[in-house]
Amino acid sequence: MDLAIERYAVILLILFLCFFSGCNNPNSSSGRSTEIERSNPNKIAIYAEYSPVKIDILPLTEYTINEESLEGEINLFVSLLDVFGSQIKSPCIFRFELYPKVQRSSDPKGGRVMIWTDMDLIDPKVNNDYWQNFLRAYKFSLLFELQSNQTYILEVTCICPNSKYLSSEYTLKIESDS
Repeated sequence: MDLAIERYAVILLILFLCFFSGCNNPNSSSGRSTEIERSNPNKIAIYAEYSPVKIDILPLTEYTINEESLEGEINLFVSLLDVFGSQIKSPCIFRFELYPKVQRSSDPKGGRVMIWTDMDLIDPKVNNDYWQNFLRAYKFSLLFELQSNQTYILEVTCICPNSKYLSSEYTLKIESDS
């Protein structure tokens, strides 16, 4: 009789566990995601908090002569920062513009000298091609022959997926090699 009671208790325990363990939402793996779903019915909106809020041009940016083509190029390093100041990778479109720097002026940017074709980094593979993981920044090579002993202002604009425009400027001084 004791063996029958033990079997009955084990069967009840198994049925109890099966019944109560299957009550979770199949799309959620923890109670945390269920809380998020209840508090924010638009699940995609959660990712807005991880979008870039600032663009930074790193001081590694420089003008060099390409050894292979003997053309001048600007090696530009750009990082996107989130609300906490962390460098992040994000789908976006970059726009690059170059202006001569006007000395002793309230608006130091002169007339635009150059605008490059927008760099569309929405596609993950293209985005990854420009991403330098060890720097946590993007690297771009912009071909352009700059005049020696001239100072330029390089303006970088980032168009985010949420249609937000972020912009930053960098002063680029070209000195004579002699």
